[in-house]
Amino acid sequence: MTDAARLRRRTRELLAAHPPAKTARLDFLRARFDAGLAWVHYPENLGGLGAPRSLQAVVDAELAAAGAPDNDPRRIGIGLGMAAPTILRHGTDEQRRRYLRPLWTGEEVWCQLFSEPGAGSDLAALATRARREGDTWVVDGQKVWTSSAHLARWAILIARTDPDVPKHQGITYFVCDMTDPGVEVRPLRQITGEAEFNEVFLTGVRIPDSCRVGEAGDGWRVAQTTLMNERVSIGGMRLPREGGMIGKVAATWRERPELRTHDLHQRLLGLWVESEVARLTAERLRQQLAAGQPGPEGSGMKLAFARLNQEISGLEVELLGEEGLLYDYWSMRRPELVDFTGREAGYRYLRSRGNSIEGGTSEILLNIVAERVLGLPVEPRTDKDVAWKDLAR
Repeated sequence: MTDAARLRRRTRELLAAHPPAKTARLDFLRARFDAGLAWVHYPENLGGLGAPRSLQAVVDAELAAAGAPDNDPRRIGIGLGMAAPTILRHGTDEQRRRYLRPLWTGEEVWCQLFSEPGAGSDLAALATRARREGDTWVVDGQKVWTSSAHLARWAILIARTDPDVPKHQGITYFVCDMTDPGVEVRPLRQITGEAEFNEVFLTGVRIPDSCRVGEAGDGWRVAQTTLMNERVSIGGMRLPREGGMIGKVAATWRERPELRTHDLHQRLLGLWVESEVARLTAERLRQQLAAGQPGPEGSGMKLAFARLNQEISGLEVELLGEEGLLYDYWSMRRPELVDFTGREAGYRYLRSRGNSIEGGTSEILLNIVAERVLGLPVEPRTDKDVAWKDLAR
């Protein structure tokens, strides 16, 4: 199934059998998955047809023209962008069959239990422990900055299973049921006033060995698949020209000529060009993905995404003056998604501060680009061959 015409025909057959206007949203999404039109590059019977990734646009265009519902990808971005490609690559057949369909349809929301209070930028230093008891792993520890933990049914989790080896070697990757006893989610209120993030406490959480992804002790390698896909999903999202943050500022510039100054004009032009370069580079990166797994180039895109969002939102606040300082709602709430373009300038300015932290800090991503893309000398690491239990903490 590699031909665009065949994909169009298959999509129209789906629409004929399940007219969007007469079919319940969830029923349509399930039928789309079963027809192999969810993500066409995935294998057959797992929502795909083994077709080139680039042909997904053919399916999406047909469905959009017919008014078909989507799976609200912003709400389930962690599942789509991180959990799914990791499970596909490293999971068992049983795990793929169990998790991928409800993940894609949005019936089950996912979150990511990676970062810890003492292991953010240096993720491999994580201290959450998992000890094996027969066919079960017992997990104790704390995770932080967990988006959507208050909504999630499942989490991708990495924990230390062997403290006697260097930090990168003693980690194992799991799927954790967020409804299990011992999982406690607490909100973390942000500068926006919202609690989009959470901290998660794991106390004696029992995870079946069947929920282990990859081999015991091989979790760091599995986690790299998650992290590389995460950075592509954040920095490489598909946007139209003037999509995203730059579109909001450009619209204000056109509609409010009384706000214009020469300095702001020059800065807007520069950021518009950089945004367009980033958009086209992201398109090229997505085309490269069709040939294999994402590489370190995604880190460069995520770096650009964070910097541009912060600079553009700062320009917007300056352009609007006092009006740009207004903020609609300071009471604490726990949103289901981040909406950069559907909110006011004050929200965009505050929320974009987190872009250089989430999904890998900009400092760590600069190291990745320097070492793995540009081939510069590796930064000295004195703890690389030291057992985790012997590291200073």
